[in-house]
Amino acid sequence: MTPAFTLVDSTLRDGSHAVAHQFDAEQVRAVVRALDTAGVPVIEVSHGDGLGGSSFNYGFSRVDERELLRVAVAHAGRAEIAVLLLPGIGVASDLYEVRGIGASVARIAAQCTEADITEQHIGLAKELGMTAVGFLMMAHMLEPGELLEQARRMESYGADVVYVTDSAGALTIDAVRARVSTLAGGLSCAVGIHAHNNLQLAVANSLAALEEGATYIDACARGLGAGAGNTATEVLVATCDKLGIDTGVATLPIMAAAEEVVAPIMRRPQIVDRASLLLGYAGVYSSFLLHAERAAARFEVDLPTLLLELGRRKIVGGQEDMIVDIAAELRADPREAR
Repeated sequence: MTPAFTLVDSTLRDGSHAVAHQFDAEQVRAVVRALDTAGVPVIEVSHGDGLGGSSFNYGFSRVDERELLRVAVAHAGRAEIAVLLLPGIGVASDLYEVRGIGASVARIAAQCTEADITEQHIGLAKELGMTAVGFLMMAHMLEPGELLEQARRMESYGADVVYVTDSAGALTIDAVRARVSTLAGGLSCAVGIHAHNNLQLAVANSLAALEEGATYIDACARGLGAGAGNTATEVLVATCDKLGIDTGVATLPIMAAAEEVVAPIMRRPQIVDRASLLLGYAGVYSSFLLHAERAAARFEVDLPTLLLELGRRKIVGGQEDMIVDIAAELRADPREAR
């Protein structure tokens, strides 16, 4: 039986945010082997902010991502290894290098209004024989028709898949349905969904996307990811099993991978606490959570106030430096938040 969708596990990429990019080679080996054994078809491995993300602005990796990729490729028996690249953080030469290591899926991400900056990298991924994926981040910020216009640009560049990427975990079920159905009806390429759990809707949103035509779904074992985390791989697989939806992933082995391999490396449980809930409520980029917590502590400002102000100003990925600036403003004059 052919699976109803392609499951992409991002534990070793989106999960990097939750551990401050401190994965080591042994952790990558163990996670890849466990996911591969369970039958996960695509495993993403990169710094949380993609190739080239290890930096002062985004946080330094404990181990160079190329070394982690070599480990992942060496221990993936059946799974393809994917990477994330945000143009301007990662560069074309990064794709050449990771293709040489053995990565076969390139996920090219941009703010949902900036699909035009992905042309070079999507085209290069295709030239290198990789599956090219377009990632429209912060998808809640555009109405469905506008999002489709951006998605069509990615498709025209050669994307095999274009994702509705709910980076803030801000989309409701109806909002996901509207965006995914619009893209599925307006594109010839496949459509994917990348959900965060800040409103505790990640699994429900993923299933709604599937019903509306998505054929790629992202998830992370134990939900390990930015903010309140992502769609939990083992929960998605178990729920689909109960619904009679074939995922191609074995239910009990993926539960074991989450419980026995991923849970021990987590720094804290992925829960919907006030801060992560505010990310979804205010539409704030999920990976800002740790940055905001540090800035709030440094400048002795109220974390909820800081998060709400980031949402009000519509700060997006790539503007991490603004978190510090705004925290400093709030300390100097709390009335800045209005």
